[in-house]
Amino acid sequence: MKGNHPKSSSTETGDGLQITNASIRTSSASTVSRDAPQLPPCFVDNIFTALREGVGHNGELPNHTLTMFGICTESDNTSGSVLLDLVKEVRRNQRNGLKVLDLSGGLLEGEESGSLKLAFQLPHSHLLKPSPVLLLAFESPLAGEKLDTTFTSESLHPNTQTVCLSAETQYIMLAGKESKGKVHNTWRINAETYSPVMKQRLKDILIGGQSGSNNCMIPLLLFSGERGTDTRNAHISGSSMTPSRTSSFLCELKRFLDDVLPLVHPGSPQLQLGSLQSLPPLTLGLSSSETLLAGLINSSALTIFSFSSWSSRFPVHHGELSLSPALLEELRQRLEQTVEKIMAVIREEDVGHKATERLGRLKKHSVLLKKEPEAGESQYCAFLLLKALQTVARAYEVEKKLRSTRAGHNNSMGGNICGLRSLTVSLERTLVGPNTANINNCHGSCAFPLVNGNNHAILLNIHIESENVDERAPCCVPLAYEHLEVVDLNQHGTYLSIKPDVVAKECGCR
Repeated sequence: MKGNHPKSSSTETGDGLQITNASIRTSSASTVSRDAPQLPPCFVDNIFTALREGVGHNGELPNHTLTMFGICTESDNTSGSVLLDLVKEVRRNQRNGLKVLDLSGGLLEGEESGSLKLAFQLPHSHLLKPSPVLLLAFESPLAGEKLDTTFTSESLHPNTQTVCLSAETQYIMLAGKESKGKVHNTWRINAETYSPVMKQRLKDILIGGQSGSNNCMIPLLLFSGERGTDTRNAHISGSSMTPSRTSSFLCELKRFLDDVLPLVHPGSPQLQLGSLQSLPPLTLGLSSSETLLAGLINSSALTIFSFSSWSSRFPVHHGELSLSPALLEELRQRLEQTVEKIMAVIREEDVGHKATERLGRLKKHSVLLKKEPEAGESQYCAFLLLKALQTVARAYEVEKKLRSTRAGHNNSMGGNICGLRSLTVSLERTLVGPNTANINNCHGSCAFPLVNGNNHAILLNIHIESENVDERAPCCVPLAYEHLEVVDLNQHGTYLSIKPDVVAKECGCR
């Protein structure tokens, strides 16, 4: 009956990689099910980036790639060849590359000593004629010591495959057999550890145990889109979105910012941008005013890029801008200058080759033609890239000032005088980036002579020095602020929110 079939929907990413969702249901009282969380922004895009970047220039698999994908040894022909095949598929024509099926959960059908019996229900097998790969992806790092696990199933090829799990493992690859034409295809897999006492940890990793530990394992099925049946046909209901490079650009931008900007310190409280007062949001799109865009291009304010409601199932809105020739030329020149500045920073700070490669890919997304420029995604991506690079440049300028201040602190007299100090706070991790913001603060003494003291502070200080100690002494506080610009990206559009009085820029005694 139609009502017994799994519900599903399909979505294409900006790389032409189709993601299909097939939710799992069960009525068996003995079966324990766990729904996977909604895929966060860039989750699938990051997988394809890991595949694309996982092979060295010599065509071999580096040790960090082996560990990331749970491959035990470099001589593991099965897992290594599967990974290399996936890499080739990703690097091939994007339109006919890999398809991604989101299975949305796993089922635990039984337990034995040292082993777990898992089940994954796949959609109509006609989709899976090319050999598929079951990819178990983890949102958070795996805790504990190394855990060797054997997966056995008639659905796998070969039937027995070994995986080595460690704290650096992000993905488990299990190579499957081609479909044989069944209406529905349920893969039943036996997962067994070499030590029965490690079964609970394996359960925590794959399903989430009674201890409450949950590594957010997300099962995905990867299969060739070139030889397989198009997932937009009647076999799987749902709608397919037009591929947009906007999503791909934003995911690349997020990875670039993660590479070049300071990481969030573990355990530091994450501040929510929604708690800040904000001016009414402005739309960034084809209808945006020339005055607004010119002001933003020339603004040096700290800019944060936020995903408010975008997930891998609900891609970000297709972004476009239409600039006048004069403003477009100004954007081009500023972008070229800022790219050169950031390239110098990358070399000076020894950030790494990945940041350089990712900046190169971002530039390709943002090419502005000098002849007959057209409104569209290129202008939109170039604008966002400029704002992001301006923020990166600002962050490193602050870092240089801090180094200079620390170097000269011991030689300076009166180092405790009221003045501006750096204060970096951690922001919510759902952002494209940055995940930190330097909002500054004021520290130091307000003893005579006062720094930027007004008449009230002068009289108050004289009054207290006259042994009237019951009054509050002048304090070192911010006198002027800069605003924070938040670019909010979701499936409805792109919006700019101004958060006033966020970054302290001048101090005085009050």
